[in-house]
Amino acid sequence: MNKKNKSGTGLGAVIAAICIVIYLFALVQAAVRLYLSIDKCKVTAEDEFSRIAGIALSAGLQGFMDERFIETMNNALASSNMIEALIITGPEGEYSFERQQGFAVTWVNNSPRFINKFSLSNQNYYRPLPIHDLRNAEIRAVASAFDYSEISKILKETLLLILIGFAIAFFTMLLQLLTGKSGEKAEAAISVEPKYSFKPDTATGKEEAIKSTPVFESSFDTLPGEPKGLYSPRSNIGWEEYIDERLDSELHRCSSTENDLTFIVMEFTDITNDTMFRQAAEETSTFFSSRDLVFEHGEYGIAVILPGINLETAISKSEKFYQRITEKFPSSFSSKQNSSLCIGLSSRAGRLLNADRLMLESKEALNRAKLDPVSSIIAFKSDPEKYRAFISKQN
Repeated sequence: MNKKNKSGTGLGAVIAAICIVIYLFALVQAAVRLYLSIDKCKVTAEDEFSRIAGIALSAGLQGFMDERFIETMNNALASSNMIEALIITGPEGEYSFERQQGFAVTWVNNSPRFINKFSLSNQNYYRPLPIHDLRNAEIRAVASAFDYSEISKILKETLLLILIGFAIAFFTMLLQLLTGKSGEKAEAAISVEPKYSFKPDTATGKEEAIKSTPVFESSFDTLPGEPKGLYSPRSNIGWEEYIDERLDSELHRCSSTENDLTFIVMEFTDITNDTMFRQAAEETSTFFSSRDLVFEHGEYGIAVILPGINLETAISKSEKFYQRITEKFPSSFSSKQNSSLCIGLSSRAGRLLNADRLMLESKEALNRAKLDPVSSIIAFKSDPEKYRAFISKQN
């Protein structure tokens, strides 16, 4: 029993040390990632402001503060991630542009001013606009200080690490409690019928019974499980090997609720290294809002599962995503605009089908998009009645 107590104490100490390491690692990685995220937001905001200032100068040369100029600036601001508002100064006054009305700009004496708040960066974004025949033309901007989607992801993953530590501690305590009770029951069962040995008493000639104490040992071995990562370290999105299982699961769930589902396969043909691919994957997961449904596909391809979304809506989202990629990375689309990003889609469309079939249709649409000289987005549209007739013939 002493050996058992020592073994249990040693195991508890090891598990406690492992849990402490997990908690410290969770806190340190969260702090480092939050710092890097804020620094990345600054770099992104500077790049976006430079791009918007260039657009403002180009549009202003063709007509300053006309309807076309205002529409161009609103579109440029809407396509940015970090820039929240713009103030453009001209000979006739100051003009403001906001992504969300009243969030970043206030008016003081009929002049727009940026609001000083915690969620907005204190970085000064300013650039003059050298437009002919216009004096004192300039553009200023304010950016968001944080990428809330990235911070939310960091906090969720940190919480997951902490919960893993709690789970290890809980199951260790439960295991020790159960094994301790089992040892007590075994000891009671064995000591019910004690063994005796007899020693003769030389004084009386009688034999004296001497109880013999039984000795027994027990040991318990546990093999703690090791969790497998959800995302590929190469791209920070799901592994390609997970597509089939997750797609089958989502198809089953959508079939049971009679909802549609669209599967998208895209390929970035101009990407030449993992750094560019990771950036493309980050843009994809941000645009389609759920990293759990975005996966690697091939060397430089990405697959997206869109449950509850029909084919027409998915095509519209794909077109907006294509436009966003071309605006954010214009240099990658300068030579072969129609082939730098190719997208193939297919949907459930009321059919009962498995993941392999839907993936086959989407890949076929992608192959045609890669060959099509006009369109880079092609969808596979099925006829449910013909599909059911085809399946019945196969059976």
